[in-house]
Amino acid sequence: MTAMDSSFASLQALVRPHALADSSIELSDGRAVELAPINPNDANAEREFVGALSLASRYRRFHFGLRELSPEQARAMTEIDQHHHVAFAARPPGSPTIVADARYVMRADSAEAEFAVAVADDWQGVGLGRELLVRLAAHARSHGVLRLFGDVLWGNNAMMGLARQLGAQLTRIPGDSTVVRVAFVFDEAAGAAQPNSFASAASSS
Repeated sequence: MTAMDSSFASLQALVRPHALADSSIELSDGRAVELAPINPNDANAEREFVGALSLASRYRRFHFGLRELSPEQARAMTEIDQHHHVAFAARPPGSPTIVADARYVMRADSAEAEFAVAVADDWQGVGLGRELLVRLAAHARSHGVLRLFGDVLWGNNAMMGLARQLGAQLTRIPGDSTVVRVAFVFDEAAGAAQPNSFASAASSS
């Protein structure tokens, strides 16, 4: 069993059908968020979320000086199939405001997917990023992803530390000194395919 597999040993409930679509998270400061799959109606909320991030948080997420999402970018991030491109948002209970976004995109003709997680500045440091990454990886693993990877900027010590905690492999990318590749490699036998709860929940919303 890998370190990543052992991290999930106590989280098997997260990969049952509809668990991600209906789950809530209680954070270390007493606040809570609810998770839901992103759907096309979230385009404005996604633009507001990205626009409200600090410059440093936006740079860590997009790796360039993005000021705001264009309408086209917002549509690309919300008009998704929840199969090849899976995404969910965290919101305070009863609020339409997105405070965190986690997603992965499958690579064509492979069992690999690239992930990204972003958390609003006022919600950082309370365990939300960790909870989202664990749930995202659990979902990916249960839907046949064998390698989940993301590129993390050098200097993003919090993300690199979290990845190491969860058993990720960290490697340099030849020719690019600005990022570190974080990869979670799953046991093929451990991730039995599940019905895509995100896709069904998004289509019914």
